[in-house]
Amino acid sequence: MGSWFQHNIVATGRLPLFCYFVTLIVAFIATRINVRLIRAKIGWFRNVNVGEMHIHHVVFGVVLMLVGGVTGLIVSSASQVAYAVAACIFGVGSALVLDEFALILHLHDVYWEEEGRTSVDAVFIAIAVTGLLLIGLRPLTWDYGTWVSPAALIVANLVLAVITLLKGKIWTGMAGLFVPPMLLVGAIRLARPGSPWAHWFFAKRSPRKMARAIHREERWRRPVIRAKIAFQEFLSGRHDLPSTRRSRRHT
Repeated sequence: MGSWFQHNIVATGRLPLFCYFVTLIVAFIATRINVRLIRAKIGWFRNVNVGEMHIHHVVFGVVLMLVGGVTGLIVSSASQVAYAVAACIFGVGSALVLDEFALILHLHDVYWEEEGRTSVDAVFIAIAVTGLLLIGLRPLTWDYGTWVSPAALIVANLVLAVITLLKGKIWTGMAGLFVPPMLLVGAIRLARPGSPWAHWFFAKRSPRKMARAIHREERWRRPVIRAKIAFQEFLSGRHDLPSTRRSRRHT
């Protein structure tokens, strides 16, 4: 194990990325354990408050990301170990920020509401992308030989990625940045019914397409989404509070 780590991580210059990857996961799990204990009012675990103002942990995350990022810039030409320490600080900060990504997105405290699952999705995507980088894959590159212009390939991959994401296929779009053939499949196949692409191109113009998209969503994607939510809530707790954003829209 030690020789594998030395050969594949340290010797390839990936020690900082490895440290970021590990601290991102560990800090996210530790944060979720902490907030679940706070929610259950167990022991001395409580929210951080200054007077009547609740300080969300995204604030501490932003500070740590700034410290880690600036430190990384300063020590980037120094030893790999110093750079790895900066990456650890940045990883902890990233976990704290991404854990409240839904709050940033909605500009409202939806942490335990259904919309709060977006934060968990953001963390999972960050972990997956970092893991792909760690094993040596690079985004928007694929070896098709010398007959394809690299610049044209990057542009084509970006276009396909945008189409795939607009069709509501987030995981396919993100993974496809590293494995471009997935983008071709995602861009060709029918969009998800709630996606911007469906709203723009066939929600009102083609009821048959919309019905087909809804059928696929119910038959194939819903079971996968339910399994994903069950796994996420096993790790992060249940997002079971009523949506205050929806209630405000209806008043």
